[in-house]
Amino acid sequence: MKKYLDKFFTYLEVEKNYSSHTTLNYRIDLEEFAAFLGKTPIADVGYPDLRRFLAQLKGRNLKPRSLARKLSSLRSFLKFLQREGVIQSNPAKLLVTPKLDKPLPHFMSEDETVQLIEAPQSGKINSPRDKAIFEVLYSTGIRVSELVGLNVDDVDFIGNIIKVMGKGKKERMVPIGDQALNALKEYLDKRKVDNKFIFANKGGTRLGDRSVRNIINKYILQQAMAQHVTPHMFRHSFATHLLDHGADLRSVQELLGHVNLSTTQIYTHLTTDKLKKVYDKSHPRA
Repeated sequence: MKKYLDKFFTYLEVEKNYSSHTTLNYRIDLEEFAAFLGKTPIADVGYPDLRRFLAQLKGRNLKPRSLARKLSSLRSFLKFLQREGVIQSNPAKLLVTPKLDKPLPHFMSEDETVQLIEAPQSGKINSPRDKAIFEVLYSTGIRVSELVGLNVDDVDFIGNIIKVMGKGKKERMVPIGDQALNALKEYLDKRKVDNKFIFANKGGTRLGDRSVRNIINKYILQQAMAQHVTPHMFRHSFATHLLDHGADLRSVQELLGHVNLSTTQIYTHLTTDKLKKVYDKSHPRA
C-alpha cells in the first residue's frame, strides 16, 4: 500500500501541481484508510469495504464537510490506481457524497477593517510589518499562503501590481493600492534583514501562515473587537466591499483567482441587505 501512496502523492505534486497543504490532507485521509484496511491488499478492496470504512467515519460524528473531503481523497486515489492498472474498477464511484450547505463567509465591516489596519502603533518594532500585512491582505484579497510566499521581486511598485503564486501553483497578477504599497515600502525600509522574501519573523526567516494568524489575534485582543477574525476574513471583506461598491462579479472572480464563477457567487448573498435598502429607496411601490 505504501508504494502506491507514495506514487500517488508524487502524481499530485508533479502532474497535478497540488499545494503541499492539499497533499498533506490527502496523505492524512489515505493513511487513515490504509490503517483501516490493515493487511487487505488494495487490489481486493471492493464496495463493501468502502461502506465499512464510511460507517467507521460516521461513527466518529465527523462534520459532513470533513467526511466529503475524505471521500474525495479516496475517490481520487482509487481512480489513480485504476488508471495505473492496479485495480480493474473504482468501487468509490458508487459512494454518495453527503450534501453540503455552503456556509456564508464571515467578513468585517469597512469600519472594522480600518480599525484593524490602523491598530499597529508607530514606534513599536513590529508595527510596520504588521500594518503592511493588513494593508496587503485587504488591498489585494490574496490568501494568507500567497501573502507569506511573496518575494520582493514579486512587487511592481511603479505599476501597482503584485505577482502571486496561487492554488495549483498558478501565477496571477493582482492590482495593489497605493496605501498598501506605501506600507510595504515603509516596512522594507525599516526591517533589519535583507531577504528575497518580504515578510520575516524575528528570527529573520520567512513568516508562516500560523504566525500571521497570531499577529491578527494579538491586535483583535488589543482593540477588543467583538468578532473573531481570521486571515481569510480579509479576503472575504475584500470581495464583499468591492461588490458593495459596484464591482462586477466577473472582475471579482479574476481578482480572487477563482476558477469557477460559482465560487465567487457566494459573496452576492452577503450584499442582500444593501440591495434591499437600494430597492426600498428606489422602487416607487417598495
